[in-house]
Amino acid sequence: MAWVLGWVWMAFAAFNAVDLIANGTIPSALVAGAVLAVLTATVFVGCLRPGILPQENGILVRNPLRNVFIPWKAVDGIHVSHSIIIESGDDSVRCWSPQSSARERAKAARRGAAGVPVGSGRGRYPSTQPQVSKAEQAAAQAMAGRTHADWVAQQLTETAEKKSRAEGEKQPLTTTWSPSALGAIAAALILLIAALILS
Repeated sequence: MAWVLGWVWMAFAAFNAVDLIANGTIPSALVAGAVLAVLTATVFVGCLRPGILPQENGILVRNPLRNVFIPWKAVDGIHVSHSIIIESGDDSVRCWSPQSSARERAKAARRGAAGVPVGSGRGRYPSTQPQVSKAEQAAAQAMAGRTHADWVAQQLTETAEKKSRAEGEKQPLTTTWSPSALGAIAAALILLIAALILS
């Protein structure tokens, strides 16, 4: 949901930026542009950038300001609290996205307790409940009692187990600053400082 709303905000910000450039007057347009830039940088860093990207030789975790690359052989464990945590030696990486809220966990637990979804049975008498296809039943059973973050953690764990059997040395994880996040923040700050100076 954050990703979708983030792109909605980007479209809104682009429309307003074009309007400010075409119709705005200094310094009011610069102040409005600075506020828009700060909000847009925040949305980019907090909603659009974070993610977990499995690659051929490891996992790239994109958190708001930093990138962490964990080679498959360096993955010692993956578990989920409210977020996915990847352990590697003495280090642990908390992934910004996906996260599971207490509400989502409770909903997953109810789904797990309920078992097969309503409408899945093929009784003798017609049912007012919609019939659920076998594919939908299988998906519901696979996700029963689990959140999306649990499913992602399981997929990463299975891939890490397969990939870590390959020959080669165990490499440590690497952490770097994100150029795109720092660039977005720097551009917003420059615009904000310009607006303060000229207003």
